[in-house]
Amino acid sequence: MMDNVSVVTMFTLSGLSGTTNYRVILFFVTLLCYCVIWLVNLTLIVTIIVDKNLHGPMYIFLCNLCINGLYGTAGFYPKFLKDLLSTTHVISYAGCLLQGFVLHSSVCADFSLLALMAYDRYVAICHPLVYHSVMTKRRVSMLLFIAWLIPFYLLFVSTITTSTSRLCGSHIPKIYCINFLVGKLACSASIAHVAVPAFNYTFYFGHFIFIIWSYANLVRTCLTSKENRSKFMQTCLPHVFCLFTFFFCLGFDLLYIRFGSKDLPQSAQNFMAMEFLLVPPLINPLIYGLKLTKIRNKILQFLCVKSN
Repeated sequence: MMDNVSVVTMFTLSGLSGTTNYRVILFFVTLLCYCVIWLVNLTLIVTIIVDKNLHGPMYIFLCNLCINGLYGTAGFYPKFLKDLLSTTHVISYAGCLLQGFVLHSSVCADFSLLALMAYDRYVAICHPLVYHSVMTKRRVSMLLFIAWLIPFYLLFVSTITTSTSRLCGSHIPKIYCINFLVGKLACSASIAHVAVPAFNYTFYFGHFIFIIWSYANLVRTCLTSKENRSKFMQTCLPHVFCLFTFFFCLGFDLLYIRFGSKDLPQSAQNFMAMEFLLVPPLINPLIYGLKLTKIRNKILQFLCVKSN
């Protein structure tokens, strides 16, 4: 038994134990996916920053969503790509806590930003006359500051709580570190280890309820007007699709962590673990880039200029 947390200096990640035969292929496929994630997100970010016509609240929130996508994936892909080319899959104690912090805070920031986007569409469609007085530059800046600050603060507290645990193991049956799995290695549970995650889950479940409430009101409002229905289809449909993708991928991973079967093939377990780090960061900018007319036209205009 390990009597002190300082004894554990390295964790072993066993998720890649069964990938020896196709590790090189998996490396190049993963590298390609990561490059595409950077390409599509960076394209949207630069397009929104450069074009002053895209400096409205909805596009600013979208820009931050793409930035968060790059931030979250940076906490996983470089380490994962390195592990694919290595025979030993270990991570330092500090590195494990850092990776858990980045992945968790990115997910929480996604929740906050998606809630802001839902609020923006709710005000724009349900209360269009007061939209510009409500969504001022100052208020948008303040909301964005809060949307980034709270996830970082909550996950900082959670990471500090995890780091104080006395651990009785160093084996993590996954391809990356998360606080929940590190907490399971603790020799004994404490009130803080239960209370902090419970508060975080409850807080972000409140975000989920708010998003559902916003869209319930949006749908009800859109049924009364053809113009509102057109607005909904143009600006809200991409958001609905991205919400569904995010909640499905994250919910699937959380349920598997809690209740998943160890009898599944390791490759299937790895895919489920990667799903929320692959699908939303890749799909979100593509959906918005293709569906939102202003962004699509700006990108096409840029490509036409380059080709000429």
